[in-house]
Amino acid sequence: MLEFTKAPGTLQAGRRVYAIGDVHGCDARLAELHAAIADDLAHRPCAAPLLLHLGDYVDRGPDSRGVVQLLADGDPIPGVPTVNLLGNHEQTMIDALSGQGAAMTDWMIQGGREALISYGGDPDAPRPSWPGHVPPAHMAFLQRLALTHQEGTYLFVHAGIRPGVAIADQVRQDLISIRQAFLYNESDFGVVVVHGHTPKPEPVVKHNRLGLDTGAVYGGRLTCAILEADEMAFLFA
Repeated sequence: MLEFTKAPGTLQAGRRVYAIGDVHGCDARLAELHAAIADDLAHRPCAAPLLLHLGDYVDRGPDSRGVVQLLADGDPIPGVPTVNLLGNHEQTMIDALSGQGAAMTDWMIQGGREALISYGGDPDAPRPSWPGHVPPAHMAFLQRLALTHQEGTYLFVHAGIRPGVAIADQVRQDLISIRQAFLYNESDFGVVVVHGHTPKPEPVVKHNRLGLDTGAVYGGRLTCAILEADEMAFLFA
């Protein structure tokens, strides 16, 4: 039974957003969460649902390839449009597979070993061999990921925003990587920022932001926030 509470933001009537936090290769949990969303929609039909993933699909977990394949195939819940956002781990993977030496090193340190292995690659093989293991369709999917998405009074983004900077002027690196300057700021951002990137044991609900990275790859849960009108509830897998 879903427990709805007052949300920090609002959506227009008839709109419902299912926003999922950092997946990090946890493909079975993602599939379980998608099934729970489909079940919720079957029991509570919605005129205009949206499925949104907040980024960090790859690295650290058991099956980065499986997660990317699931999302690259199209809308994973039939009839529900999907928005997929860019995370810092996808950006590092893109840069590494584009041949950037520093990014190749960073990717391995940040969980890219597990990701490359899921693609059948050998992290200890010569680096020029790595790109050949990632299908072109997967690279194309990663390269077209969106940076932000806005609905009602919510702004969806992987990491957060730079306080005091207009949404239109936010820089890419902050949107996918910012932490302290955003997380410890209690001011009104003009939008309620729904983000992942910084894992916590439970969803973080504040007046100006909603944090949905609950550390699925670290033994926590994969979290989905259900946002509709001025209410919210959570699904977990």
